[in-house]
Amino acid sequence: MLVFLVSTYATLLIGHSVGMHRKLIHRSFDCPKWLERLLVYLGVLVGMAGPIGLVLIHDTRDWAQRMPHCHPFFSHRSPLWLDALWQLNCRFEFQNTPEIQIEAEILEDRWYQFLESTWILQQVPVALLLFLVGGWPWVVWGVFGRVFVSVSGHWIVTYLTHNPGPGNYLVPDAGVQASNLTGYGLITFGECWHNNHHAFPESARIGLQPNEYDPGWEVIRLLKSLGLVWNIGLPRGEKSREDLLLVDFIK
Repeated sequence: MLVFLVSTYATLLIGHSVGMHRKLIHRSFDCPKWLERLLVYLGVLVGMAGPIGLVLIHDTRDWAQRMPHCHPFFSHRSPLWLDALWQLNCRFEFQNTPEIQIEAEILEDRWYQFLESTWILQQVPVALLLFLVGGWPWVVWGVFGRVFVSVSGHWIVTYLTHNPGPGNYLVPDAGVQASNLTGYGLITFGECWHNNHHAFPESARIGLQPNEYDPGWEVIRLLKSLGLVWNIGLPRGEKSREDLLLVDFIK
């Protein structure tokens, strides 16, 4: 259980939230290339997709949610059971596929190309190491249990934060508004403050208020103190928020 808890939290927090989401997808801070690749590798171990595939999935969903009319597959407003069926088992096929441009820096990176073609197999070295140290129980909890909880947990947070709830910002004309999942900062690595993130995708800090705990931000602060992170993005100033409306609750 300890192997499961540590490996799940570490890969989701350091790998997915900090590495994949805030760094690779949103470019909200700069760091040495070796560190970026290490963070992304840990994100691949979460078990959702390769780095290029995850950027494509994320950007496609963001594009769809900012359209005035968003398909239920991307809005997450269908019943819980139906959204689970779609998100965990199905692939959306467009009649007219949107053009999603991924930076050449990502597409042409050989390490990312390698991870993209082998992302499922990256669990094998982890499983072998765990088997040598602790046998099959460590493999079951450190690989199978971890991947199951990570993927399904990521989906449920995504579902809940795209349904009505607390939030301070409204993005006009967007078909889908995000909400904050109050009180779950610790176990969601700060990703629960999703209304903040939709308003300020450029910000490496997602939990903006004193009571919005953001473990991902704490990791970035630690890396900054070690001189490994710089050019950290923060929410744009008050005079540059003409694209936002202040509200109390997202409907």
